[in-house]
Amino acid sequence: MTKAELVEEVSRVSDLTKKHSEVIVDTVFKSIIDALHRGEKIELRGFGSFRLRKREPRKGRNPKTGDKVDVPPKKVPYFKPGKELKELINREEESAEAPAAAAGPDGSDTAVQA
Repeated sequence: MTKAELVEEVSRVSDLTKKHSEVIVDTVFKSIIDALHRGEKIELRGFGSFRLRKREPRKGRNPKTGDKVDVPPKKVPYFKPGKELKELINREEESAEAPAAAAGPDGSDTAVQA
């Protein structure tokens, strides 16, 4: 899903204009980015959490020349899905697999018809 598709969905569900929906989506993203920039953790119950992970400085290699280079320390955003999100995703996969499991190996119904 792209940002434009997300704006479209917010607009459709909330009966707002696309412009208002875009402001809402932009505000949510900006709020998450600003909180991460301040070093805060964002927790969205039932969905997941956003955090920063610190990468230590290390020695890298220039793939073109083979020279060793110093890679500076940096912070990278990390998303950890919540328990409910994991369950919802897995439940949908299981329900999609259930009808296929009821069919025979050749795809036909295994029930005997008289």
